[in-house]
Amino acid sequence: MPAFAFTRQPDALAWFGSGHGGSILASEHARVSQALTSRSPQPWLWVSPLGGDPAHGATPATRGVHLLATATSHRLTGHVRCGLPLPLPTEAVGAIVLQHVLDAGDPQPLLQECARVLEPGGRLWLFVLNPWSPYRLRWRGAGLVPRGLGQWHLQLAAAGLVASQHVLHYGPVWRGVPDAPGHGPAPFRAARLLEAEKRVAGLIPPAPVARAWRAAPAA
Repeated sequence: MPAFAFTRQPDALAWFGSGHGGSILASEHARVSQALTSRSPQPWLWVSPLGGDPAHGATPATRGVHLLATATSHRLTGHVRCGLPLPLPTEAVGAIVLQHVLDAGDPQPLLQECARVLEPGGRLWLFVLNPWSPYRLRWRGAGLVPRGLGQWHLQLAAAGLVASQHVLHYGPVWRGVPDAPGHGPAPFRAARLLEAEKRVAGLIPPAPVARAWRAAPAA
């Protein structure tokens, strides 16, 4: 497993603790809660940037682990303090939400760990910045590295996850206000939500073997 590092640039994820970044997190909160409880009663995992508004970071009243990531540390904090590999059993989690923590640095180490701990049929919700949004002017120079949809599909496939073609958009287009009707066309909002699933090939039972003999009739 490669070393765990979100980014080489200092404090890239700290931008989500600012007013502009906090507006994006606030617009996504309801969807995060819905995703975490979508596969109840299976446990869930949620990883979000450290420094987000606590009012928009309350965890659902179900069992799960909420971890917080920074751009300058190789450690995660929150319900537990850890690094990679995650201190979770293999195929033990039904739902995972990664909220913008892959918008800086190499996404593969954490994605591969998510694929490991996801149960077969488990789902991953990935919130990422939209590189085509005019709101990118707000995070310019923060050290964040938004990627296009094609790049994210390749990253998910490399981790062994199957991406859905369905994409949702959240956040503002221009101003730092939470998502609401009338704030611009959806494809130009600040953030995107991608979904992926862990699929495991099922075992195909062998074809029945034809009997080459026939029992003699009873006397």
